[in-house]
Amino acid sequence: MTIAEVSRQYDITPDTLRYYERIGLIPPVPRGRGGVRNYDEESCRWIELMKCMRRAGVQIEALIEYVALFRQGEDTAQARKQILVEQRRQLVERMEDMRQSLELLDQKIRSYDQWADKLTPDGGRET
Repeated sequence: MTIAEVSRQYDITPDTLRYYERIGLIPPVPRGRGGVRNYDEESCRWIELMKCMRRAGVQIEALIEYVALFRQGEDTAQARKQILVEQRRQLVERMEDMRQSLELLDQKIRSYDQWADKLTPDGGRET
């Protein structure tokens, strides 16, 4: 696939795809004639993984380290797993923070609903 096709398929700009490759966020993409990127199935799987991880808030530095370890071979499997375990722990922590924030927002909204109910003569019910 060309960079334009991959860009459309994954809703990532070509500049971002080039950047991901340049900083090591995805392994080098195979090149065709004239050095043109030719994204294969493996390249696309890496893009999917990185897009998912970034959407989850996983740190770019951790992902770059993960890819670098992957490129070193199977001997790094345990180290790669540890990166994923740590990033998962951090994600769970952020989710708990978000759950608490959502709970607080829900309480505030309920307070405003109760306040509005007190202001209307029929207890907040429209006729």
